[in-house]
Amino acid sequence: MNKFTMFGKMTAHPGKREELTSLLLEASRSLNNMESCELYIINESVDDPDVIWVTELWRDAEAHADSLKNEEVLAVIQRAKPLIAAVEPVRLRPVGGKGLGV
Repeated sequence: MNKFTMFGKMTAHPGKREELTSLLLEASRSLNNMESCELYIINESVDDPDVIWVTELWRDAEAHADSLKNEEVLAVIQRAKPLIAAVEPVRLRPVGGKGLGV
């Protein structure tokens, strides 16, 4: 399986999580036309008022890398940067399970 999964923990500056969540939801809509993006879910932490987790599933790692060259995606990233205090990406290789179609 060549699929690529990534979990991204984003810590917003205090009081900015709602604004950052809104921008990420906007980014998720721009991914609707990217067939290589199979899943993109924005999650708010229940335990930390500043943390957002993004769950991504891509056809492969190259598709994810290509998405970061997309003009719409780059524009949203630039708008989001001032709201973000920290980013912790976790790159994974899925091996199976419900929803993967294998």
